[in-house]
Amino acid sequence: MTFSSDGNDVELSGRFVSFDGTSATMVIDDALVSFRTEGLICVGEACPNLAEYVPSLKMSGASQMADVLLPALIDVYARDQGWTVHEDVNGFKMTDSAGNDVFEVSLFVATPDEAFETFMTHDTDALLSMRELRTSEVEAAYDAGLGRVTLARQARILALDALVPVVSPTSDLRFISLADLTATLAGVSSDLEVHLPAHLDGQLQGFEDRFMGPFGLQMANPDVGHADRNGLTSAVETGANGISLLPFGETRNTQPLSLSGPCGLVSDARFLTMKTEDYPLTFPMFLYLPQRTQHPQINDFLDWLRSPSAQLVIRRAGFVDLAAVAIPLADQGDRLANAITNAGPEVPLTELQRMVRLLEPRVRMSSTFRFEPGSTRLDGQSRSNVMQLAQAIHDGRFGGRELLFVGFSDGRGPADANRDLSSARAEAVRRDVERALGGQLPRNVVIGTEAFGEALPMACDDTIWGQQTNRRVELWVKDAD
Repeated sequence: MTFSSDGNDVELSGRFVSFDGTSATMVIDDALVSFRTEGLICVGEACPNLAEYVPSLKMSGASQMADVLLPALIDVYARDQGWTVHEDVNGFKMTDSAGNDVFEVSLFVATPDEAFETFMTHDTDALLSMRELRTSEVEAAYDAGLGRVTLARQARILALDALVPVVSPTSDLRFISLADLTATLAGVSSDLEVHLPAHLDGQLQGFEDRFMGPFGLQMANPDVGHADRNGLTSAVETGANGISLLPFGETRNTQPLSLSGPCGLVSDARFLTMKTEDYPLTFPMFLYLPQRTQHPQINDFLDWLRSPSAQLVIRRAGFVDLAAVAIPLADQGDRLANAITNAGPEVPLTELQRMVRLLEPRVRMSSTFRFEPGSTRLDGQSRSNVMQLAQAIHDGRFGGRELLFVGFSDGRGPADANRDLSSARAEAVRRDVERALGGQLPRNVVIGTEAFGEALPMACDDTIWGQQTNRRVELWVKDAD
């Protein structure tokens, strides 16, 4: 198709991608070009009718998102708008009370590589991914004109899920360390029979990237490969010696294993430990967007995905939503017991008493902030938490409250230095939240920081992932005095 002016002074030929109500975006000579359409006419069979343009959003990726989560969200979003949803092989078409088409969403299930390729070629508008994009993919996306897809406005997180190591319900095994789990999946040493999908999905690729790649390990060919998840789960359930990694909501009658460490700390996949990301095998569900202006209708849908109504849909679909929930100190006995057990010359009992006195009148919110390995930059989930918290403050949900960002560290190095590092991280999160609010903090909201260094460990420090789990900033809240 070709857009041109009346005198052909302007002529643009290429493949139509989108229209934001004012400007069209096309692929021209493999480059993404946006331009205002006022005063231009379109010639060609593929020309869209911009005067009656129906906003369309095409998304491709993981089946958990395209087959399960997004259809449920689209249905409730349409009902919230007073629209009717019509589903067919091409996706979801929404009409208003007068029967006019107002919005279309197309969903395509694809492997991680296939979905990324359609995103790169601008054949889809959004990428649905169960893992964070790799550095090479981020660079390729930038070169393809998609912008810096790791920015918070482009890397949206819809929900959280987790992987759980499971064995047969007849097995005596109840615990496994991450070191033993990765060695088993790498085929280094194990008496267990590994069951995995024949082709790794996004979550398993994410596990490989985060917990195996840093040590030069990768998934070995499984003892038994399965074409579908149902067959895999059934094989582990009925076998005597099988092990696998399954999504949190699909463990069925298998025996989930707790993650253990040599220091005695244990982590289980539960709703709250996933919500706080204290369970290390928690994985965000990403929606990646290109760097271009979206139609107002698409922006409205994307904003709605952060709403309380959307969070309820996410929970009902079997995933962990992003809404912050309160966790009173009284419900955190295991954490306090771990702190007392690990107390010593570096963290004396008086410091633990100071921590309890400070936190006792407050409740911990499930929003937790962690950092990329070896960096002071917040990780993808934490950047999303910043945006979610800033929106909640802006909407008045923390009116009359005092917010306290409390920093913690791993146990490597001197205790005083660790306390200083955790204090700096807490201050960095506070600045990020205030920046997300445009520098304008509501008068009835107070924000402060505190730090306790290595006083409250969540995992063993003898592993990289244990150290990353312990390096965190928690949000504690109480009514302002």
